[in-house]
Amino acid sequence: MKALSTEKAPAAIGPYSQAIEADGTIYVSGQLPIDPATGEFAQGGIKELARQSLTNIQNILATEGLTMANVVKVTVLLADINDFADVNQVYAEFFQAPYPARSAFAVAALPKGARIEIEAIAVK
Repeated sequence: MKALSTEKAPAAIGPYSQAIEADGTIYVSGQLPIDPATGEFAQGGIKELARQSLTNIQNILATEGLTMANVVKVTVLLADINDFADVNQVYAEFFQAPYPARSAFAVAALPKGARIEIEAIAVK
């Protein structure tokens, strides 16, 4: 296993890595919509928050020379399932066909009171 880390994504807020690479597969931890430059949530609504979470994933993958085209599975956690359509619009900015497999869940709460968290699995 190899831990991946970049200052272009927020530091882990607990005892975990931003991502782990194992045998050519990259497991990106759930990314809150935190702007690494400020340490605060991105400004704006759910679209801006989703864009920040996906940008954080993109920046972590870039440490291994990968892009969002390497992503094979995404999990989206939402504090409000009514945000699903808006998140889909932003999601389409980051992925092209063939789209990765994906799950989306409404959850009771997310760390730091976030409205969204996104994790991804990518392959080299």
